[in-house]
Parts: sequence; structure tokens; C-alpha cells
Amino acid sequence: MALISLSLDDDFASLELRERVTLTEETTAKVLRALLGHRNISAAVVTSTCLRTLVVVESDRFHGAIDEITSTLSEITGVDAAEFVGALSIHFDRGVANHVFSVAAGLKSVVPGEFEILGQLRRALELASDEHVTSPALTDLFQRALASGRRVRNETTIARGTTSFAHAAVASAFDHLPARDLEAVVVGAGQLATGIVRTLLTKPNVISVTVLNRTLANATALAERIGDARVVVRDLEALAETAARADVVLVAADVPTPVVEVAHVAQRSTPVVLVDLAVPRGISRDVETLSHVTRLDIGTLRAKVEQALDERRDAIADAEAIVRDDVEKFLDDQRARGAAALVAELREFFDDVVEVELARRMGDLEGLTDEQRDVVRSVVRSVVAKVAHRPTTALKAAAGTDQGLRLSEATRTLFGLS
Repeated sequence: MALISLSLDDDFASLELRERVTLTEETTAKVLRALLGHRNISAAVVTSTCLRTLVVVESDRFHGAIDEITSTLSEITGVDAAEFVGALSIHFDRGVANHVFSVAAGLKSVVPGEFEILGQLRRALELASDEHVTSPALTDLFQRALASGRRVRNETTIARGTTSFAHAAVASAFDHLPARDLEAVVVGAGQLATGIVRTLLTKPNVISVTVLNRTLANATALAERIGDARVVVRDLEALAETAARADVVLVAADVPTPVVEVAHVAQRSTPVVLVDLAVPRGISRDVETLSHVTRLDIGTLRAKVEQALDERRDAIADAEAIVRDDVEKFLDDQRARGAAALVAELREFFDDVVEVELARRMGDLEGLTDEQRDVVRSVVRSVVAKVAHRPTTALKAAAGTDQGLRLSEATRTLFGLS
């Protein structure tokens, strides 16, 4: 079985396409179940945000698996499969490890070193485990990638300054806000919304943050986790009232249609900043026709991203070196485990040959005493062990190398091992 990854990210896919393919947790679970229904896929892990949808599977047929992944995404999201042509980042075996470890390190994020991706990958693995669709190889891949991501943040300065997408969003909003007491509204109660609320509360002139969410219990849980008296919780029906007086409204929720419309802010007499981080879009583009409205979205955060990149060139190089090191260790361990398993299979094969032949020729040994038969058995086993010694030693010594891979394939072919 080989590992294959397919992702829609900013390497090749437009933001508009990524938004349309973004999966909620409910649809992610549906995708996982659908993937395992295909004959070429035996395990899968999927993570999806407005910035990236990443699918990693275990399969023994590359092209068949890619076709099954794209058809599944097309069927569940309603996006024509033809739109994926030229928009996919596809990796195989070593490339999968390089990609997933780089994603975990924050090297593939809009803001280098951002923290949210670790939580997203961890939750993706948990969901795959809950759905019983992961495998030991995939679990090991994601766990090692998460450990590498934590190492990158502990040993480099990549997470210094603008440390997350939430941080970048709030910083961009404050570029357009006056230096006075401010009231903020956050729509959503998930991980991104939590990061936004925490970041807002670091600003001394933010006097209140109202969290709106369809499920009030989730918003309440967010407020309890943060434990700041400035956080107020309301249900989403209070949006018109709160948006009419807030200085900044940030939408960070999975919504099927925009929740902030022109009517919510048209009657205002004071400026307002609207930040759209929703999936697929949480703020109507029509609000830009109002002179007192400043609308920001993922595309307009590029300035902050470029600034973060400039500040972290050295840290990015250090992070890339750590990822390369951790990927090599992971691949070496994977190959060594594969060699160990093959050596065990080979020894079992030789043991079976000895037992079968001794049983078949037992009639020829009837004239021998028990002690003599034991000597014959010992001699036969000793000869076979000496014959097996050289191939097993060579397999162990070459584990983790290209030569080891060739030896493994030859051994399986020569001895008819599966």
C-alpha cells in the first residue's frame, strides 16, 4: 500500500474554487465514508478549511485513487470534476510526507507558522479515527507531522509576530479602525472564531466583543473558555442589532449564504469594518457600494502575509531544515519497519519449509532413535538458518535505502511472499 495526497491550496487552486470545495465537519465525515466505499482506497484522512482541502489516502493504485478522490469531492460539493484539472497538488509516497509535514509546520499557510493548522490536522485525524477509516500508516504520518510542527514552533522564530490567520485578520482590520474605544462582533464559535476573539482582547481599546452563533451553547462554551468579562454571547438573530453599532464585524463561520447583508449596515452613520473569513462567503459583496463600509476578505490579507514573510525568511529556512530532517527520520523508520516485517515473513517461510519437509520425510526416519531424529532436525534447521542468514542480514542493513527497496521487491518475488 502507498500513500497518496491530493490538495486544493494556493499553489494551483483559486480562492473561489477553494471556497466552493470547503467541507464542514459533517460533510468531511461523509467524504471519508464515501472514499472507503471505493475499491482502490483502504484508508483516508481529510481536512478542509477555506484555504485548503487536503485528502490523504492509502491505496495500491495511484491513478484509480486520484479519480476516486476527485469524483467523491465533485459529488459531495457539487463542483464539476473538470474544474479540478490543473488545480490540484498531488503527491505520492515521499512527497506525501514532505507535504503533510510542511503543512503541519505552517510552511504552506497563508501566514507562515500559524497555529490553527495543528488543531485542524489533529481534528482531521480524530475524525478519521471516529469514522474507523484511518490506518496505522496514516495515523503514524499525521502524529509524526504534528510532532514536527510543534518542534518547528519551539525551535524557530517562525511563529513570532503575526502568528495566525486570526492574528492577521485582526491586524488588518485595525489598520482601518480609529484609535478609540471599540466594539467588536464575531460571528462563529469555532477554532478560527476563538482565535479572533482572543486576539481582539489583546487590544486595550476593545471594550466589548459580542459572539454570535446559531448554536448558542457553542458560543457560551467559547466565552467560558476565554473567561473575559468583555465577551458577550448572543444568538445569530441579534446580528442586525449588534452590526448597527459595532465598529468591526468579523465573520468566521461555515455558512451556506452570506449572513451580513447591505441592510445590516446601510443605515449607519459611522464607519464600520467588515472582515469576511467565512466559508464560502459570509458578507455580501454589495456592502462595498456603501461609502462608510470597509470590507476585507482573505484576498485582501496579502499585505499582512507578505510582511510576515519578510520578517521570517531566516525562520522559514530553519523550519524547512527541521521538516527535511523529520521527514527523513519518518521515512527511515517506515522502511525499517517494512524490512523487519519482511524478515519475519522470510523466516516464517523457511520455518514452514523445514516443518513440511520433515513431516513429509518422517517415514524415512523410522529406523532412527528419538535422539538421532532430533539430530537430523537440528542439522536441517541449522542449514536452512545459514542459507537464510545472508538475505535477512542484507535486508536489515539496506533498510531505508533505494537498494533496500530493490532487495525487498526481489525477495518477495523470489520466495513468493505477498
